[in-house]
Amino acid sequence: MATRDPSMELARRELVLVAVILVLLARLVERSDAALVAALIPIAVVVAGWAVLRAADLPGRPIVSLIVPAVLTGGAGAAIHLVPAGLGLIPALAVVAFAVDRILDLEIRLLVQPGGITDADRTRVLAAATVAAFAAFTGVATLVPGGLPEPGASGPESGLTEGGIAVLALVDALVAFALGFRVASVRYGSARDAARSALTYAIVVAIAAGALRAIDVPRLVGPAALTLVFYLWDALHATAPARRREPRFLWETVLLAVLAVVVVAWNLRLRA
Repeated sequence: MATRDPSMELARRELVLVAVILVLLARLVERSDAALVAALIPIAVVVAGWAVLRAADLPGRPIVSLIVPAVLTGGAGAAIHLVPAGLGLIPALAVVAFAVDRILDLEIRLLVQPGGITDADRTRVLAAATVAAFAAFTGVATLVPGGLPEPGASGPESGLTEGGIAVLALVDALVAFALGFRVASVRYGSARDAARSALTYAIVVAIAAGALRAIDVPRLVGPAALTLVFYLWDALHATAPARRREPRFLWETVLLAVLAVVVVAWNLRLRA
């Protein structure tokens, strides 16, 4: 194995430190005020990461490579509020540091390796995106009031309003779009094809989020199920770029939109 450039190692360590500090700062904010902080964390990670990676003179597209670490850090900054204050935060932060470090190691390696991205690399990127998806879906549900209902709670008793459902589905969709774009970007050469593919991830996850809230699954079952939906959609939708130009793709998108309307109506009826 080739010896790593010290500048790459330093860049990775600096970004991991930034991520852990941001997550810790998010935990110090009151839970009711943490949504804005959690939303700003991915932006901060991308800005800091861009500066660090450009300073290390790394080739490629650093911003795209920072999507998964940024989403993971933002999700962790929200989900960390599930951990009670005290010594329990130390192992939680250690897990965040390890996950961010491993994902950054992968992304930096993909930026500099001369042979291009292999099928094994694509699988690793999907695995990293799946981990980030679970952290982000959990974080979103943590900060939306009623997003993690207790077993047996249903309807109005769950504490989740129609507005809360809309916010939950919208933010989950944004997470799926960002991660779907990263996963698709290592599969397709065109950013347009990657964006089109990412849009389907967003729609599917939004529909699944609404459906899961309609049946009121308890606690972390919802984020875990959304993560599974994200992973399975990638497995089913991993096709050639020409697939995006087929008429069937348009009808598939229309069908997803119709399903979204059905899920919204279902939620409104159950909560009436």
